[in-house]
Order: sequence, then structure tokens, then C-alpha cells
Amino acid sequence: MTVSKFRKSAQRERLFQVIAATDTHPTAQWLYDQLKPEFPSLSLGNLYRNLHILQEQGRIERLNIPGSDTDRYDVMDTPHYHLICTSCNRIFDVPAEGLDGVIARVQGTAGFTVSQAYVQFTGLCADCRNR
Repeated sequence: MTVSKFRKSAQRERLFQVIAATDTHPTAQWLYDQLKPEFPSLSLGNLYRNLHILQEQGRIERLNIPGSDTDRYDVMDTPHYHLICTSCNRIFDVPAEGLDGVIARVQGTAGFTVSQAYVQFTGLCADCRNR
């Protein structure tokens, strides 16, 4: 769906701004805690609906973290990979240089049209490795 298929919402736009302003890949609960003082009538259900709409619009992505029951959210501003520390659960963005070439090879080989690609790497970050 496109952005124009959805009615404008001050809460949704503010939600997007909060996600875009952090590099922590926030959880829905963290986002709720940040926005509740500004929007006292905000419910978790409304927050999840707005997260889903932002996903449908292609403005954010929901990250499924292996071994975690809590999804995280990220702005879809530039193509990038995610590095996920299996010890501290921090998520790092890495530019996806060469991703276009990989997608072109996949499409050419399989006759498949790729609409989205998600790449996640798991391991230990430098801080956890040095402990």
C-alpha cells in the first residue's frame, strides 16, 4: 500500500519521528513509554496499529530478533544490514554496499522479482567479546 491510502495521523507521524531519531532499534514498549506523556490517550493497540501502517507504507521495518520474543523497529531510510549481538542484544546498522548486485543476481537466476530483502548477522559485538 502507498502512503496516500492512509489518513494523516499526528500520533503516527510522531511515532515515525521517534523511531527515526534513535539508533537503538526500539521495541514497541519503549516507543509507547516515549509517546504516552505526549499522547495521554495512546493505547498499546493504537501504537501497534500505527506501527503496522508505517510498515505497510514502507517507512519502517519490523525486526524479528532470533531468540527474542520482542520485535524491534527501524526506519527504512537506506539499504543496510543488521548486526545483532547475541549477548547484549544491541543491533548495529551496516551499509548494504553491493546489495543491489546480490538482488540483481537473485532476480536473474530465479526469474524472481524481489520487493524487499532483509539480511541479519548474529554474533558478539566488540564490547561483549572483550568482557
